[in-house]
Amino acid sequence: MSIYWILLIICLILIIIFLIAKIIIINISIKEIELNIEKILEDDSKCLITVSTNNRKLKRLASNLNLYIHEFRKQERKYKNGNQELQMVITNISHDLRTPLTAIKGYIDLIEIDKLNINQQKYLKIIGDKVDVLTNLTEQLYDYSKCLDLKDKIKKEKVCINEVLEEVLISYYELFKKKNITPIITINKDKIFKYFDRNMFIRVLENIISNALKYSEKNFKVNLLKNGKIIISNETKKLNLTNISKIFNRYYTLESGEKSSGVGLSIAKQLIELCGGNINAKYKNSNLIIEIEL
Repeated sequence: MSIYWILLIICLILIIIFLIAKIIIINISIKEIELNIEKILEDDSKCLITVSTNNRKLKRLASNLNLYIHEFRKQERKYKNGNQELQMVITNISHDLRTPLTAIKGYIDLIEIDKLNINQQKYLKIIGDKVDVLTNLTEQLYDYSKCLDLKDKIKKEKVCINEVLEEVLISYYELFKKKNITPIITINKDKIFKYFDRNMFIRVLENIISNALKYSEKNFKVNLLKNGKIIISNETKKLNLTNISKIFNRYYTLESGEKSSGVGLSIAKQLIELCGGNINAKYKNSNLIIEIEL
């Protein structure tokens, strides 16, 4: 073999080694970018993406990604500031509405003491009912505003789902009795423990049960499975397959198939997700079925 071929083979080997080294360096740099992005997303880190290579294209990629991250953080700050302002406005409005509503309710109670004719009693009842609706919506609006900043206030602890569910159901005994509803309750005998915020979970159950009682016609059922899944169902003909998909939307209620001034089950969805669980709704055989998993 001539020296020419030997030199050519050596050159090719060196080129191959160089290219392999180049590929290894590029892969290392890509991995560095990937790890930096994961750290930024997981820890909300303020650091920027860096690469150890001198490759101009990879450095340009890292630089462009840093620009996008900077813009994202800028928009995130705007969103958080706007969210805080919105929460403050909603909270203030809720407080401002509570005082006149309480006063109106008090005057209604005073008027009821007087002797009224049938029409006056009828009109007064309508006013009272509307005040109750507005009061309820005001409370929901206030609860919704408080949900906006609950993420950092979650206190997860080991909680027995059986006990919490029984406690909440017992508190609704009088309402069940008033509506002539005999709930069918099936709770697994074995105690089921999960880690979540107890008070937040109670609010979720109260929201769902109150909503169910409001629209329930009959056949109210609560079932706690051995895996901790809670199924709450009630018969209602006010739903259909079209509006069931919107039931967790903000400002959606069942009175109309449209958006209105209520918050529906949106609060329950937000709270259960903050607890690390999920909630979904189905409509089957004229029954609204709410499933909660933690």
